[in-house]
Amino acid sequence: MSGTDTPKFVSSVLDFAPTGFLARLLLVGAYLVGGLTKLTDWQGAVAEQVHFGLTPPTLWAALTIALELTGPLLILTNRLVWLGAGMLGVFTFFAALVANAFWTMPAGPERFGATNAFFEHMGLVGGFMLVAILAFRSQRSA
Repeated sequence: MSGTDTPKFVSSVLDFAPTGFLARLLLVGAYLVGGLTKLTDWQGAVAEQVHFGLTPPTLWAALTIALELTGPLLILTNRLVWLGAGMLGVFTFFAALVANAFWTMPAGPERFGATNAFFEHMGLVGGFMLVAILAFRSQRSA
C-alpha cells in the first residue's frame, strides 16, 4: 500500500451513504438544537441578543432562529448546500467576533476560554466551507 492509498475499511466507511449524512448532522446539530430552543423560548432568544448588544433584539432573535433552522435543513436535505453552508459559515464567523472577542479581554482564564471558543468557531467555518466544496464537486461530477 502506497502513502496515498486508503485502507479498504476506511473506504467502506467513507462510501457508506449514512456516513455523509451523519457527518453533516454532527456539523449542524448544535444549530438545529439552538434554533429549536430559541423557537420554544422566545424571551430567552431575545435576552441573548440583548446580552450581546444587538438591536433591535427581536429582529436579531428572529433572524437567528430562521438561520439556525434553515441552514441545517438545506445541508441535511442536500438542497442548495452552498447556501445553507454559506449562511451558517457567515453567521458563525460574525457570531464568534461578537461573542468571543478575546482580543479585547485582559489576560486570564476568561480570555483563554474566549480564545479557544473563537478558534473552535473558525474550525466550524472551515467545516462549512468544506461541505460547500464537496457538494459543488459532487454536483459537477454528476
